[in-house]
Amino acid sequence: MKPSARVQAVIDVIERIPGARVPMDTIVGDYMRPRRYIGAKDRANIAERVYGIIRAQARLNWWLKKSGAGDTPRLYVLAYLVLAEGAGEKRMDDLFDGSKHSPATLDEQERILIKKLEGKPFIGTDMPEAVRTECPPEHEEKLREIFGKDFRAEMEAMIDPAPLDLRVNIWSANRDEVKKSLEKDGVETLETPYSPWGLRCKEKSFLSKTKALTKGYIQIQDEGSQLIAYVCGAKPGMQVLDYCAGAGGKTLALAAAMQRKGRIVATDNDEKRLAKGKMRFKKSGLADIIEVRALSEERHRKWLRRQKGTFDVVLADVPCTGSGTWRRNPDMRWQSYGPGLDELVKVQSEILAKIAPVVKPGGRLVYATCSLFKEENENQIEAFLKAHEEYKIVPVDERFGNPYMRLTPRHHGTDGFFAAVLERKKQ
Repeated sequence: MKPSARVQAVIDVIERIPGARVPMDTIVGDYMRPRRYIGAKDRANIAERVYGIIRAQARLNWWLKKSGAGDTPRLYVLAYLVLAEGAGEKRMDDLFDGSKHSPATLDEQERILIKKLEGKPFIGTDMPEAVRTECPPEHEEKLREIFGKDFRAEMEAMIDPAPLDLRVNIWSANRDEVKKSLEKDGVETLETPYSPWGLRCKEKSFLSKTKALTKGYIQIQDEGSQLIAYVCGAKPGMQVLDYCAGAGGKTLALAAAMQRKGRIVATDNDEKRLAKGKMRFKKSGLADIIEVRALSEERHRKWLRRQKGTFDVVLADVPCTGSGTWRRNPDMRWQSYGPGLDELVKVQSEILAKIAPVVKPGGRLVYATCSLFKEENENQIEAFLKAHEEYKIVPVDERFGNPYMRLTPRHHGTDGFFAAVLERKKQ
């Protein structure tokens, strides 16, 4: 593709994002899929710019308003090219040349905008703190309460892209062996600082043809997600329930920690996601101890009600706002694709009430979210403990928080995660 055609593709994708019912990564994929003529390098360039623009949405909007311009997708792209890539008017004329598959030529107002933005720093000196940190106005108050004096540093750490983390399947391989195998295939990694199962790619890596991936020795999984499974304390021979299992990422981590001994039940309301998990379980060599039950079926819901006092460990990685994943999903700062916060809080509370009886006395209930908000985290646990005196808090490793695990990109290099480890008191 010509550079100008790449720019038009970026505009086309950005136009599809506002008001969409699906996340941005789906929009990008849906745009690329039927356009087979777009090469791999072109796809990477287009996606990188689209994500860059959405990561900088508040700052770009501030500059456009300050310059007296509108906020159309075309103007967002124009402002990004000038402010982030340093494109001047001559370069912009080349990119907006009006040729086939390219953006229309610049009009007089756009030329005026380019002159106003040329040479300006991306972060203006008089730019409000919430804007420079890409903080959604409706969440600013609660995030300032959570982060206090560290608000700016914490929010800035959530702007840059997340690293690529891998979890080693410790049932079939050890971390050192996998690290060496990846190096042979041209992928350099570092051991993750907290998860004993993790590796972090040093740079953008293509894993599809590596031996480690094809043999099921690794799974792509953020270190914070790995740590949720780690604090469950699952051991060989245990009975474990992964209540909101989804496609089975944490199920696999738990099964590997159990060294394929015991039993783990993966449940979810989404039968299609669970079906995807089955393929992963088989590839990892762990399917033998994993039982899959879709809670969309009444027979499985009845089964759950009969499991009082059955499980040593119950993990509930509940549906949430996903605010901890903003660096990975920057569009989610500005729009929601599912239930709102109030509805999610109700769902989370109902899940806790459902699973509380199935934990053995002396067993663990681990509640987790990828949210930053107290309403979904500390507040939920405090309300649960008031209603369930049979449970007590088990403090996590102080490196992760006290008494709950609270991970952030700034402090831990992970996505934003929360986890509470609770123990059912012995009678």
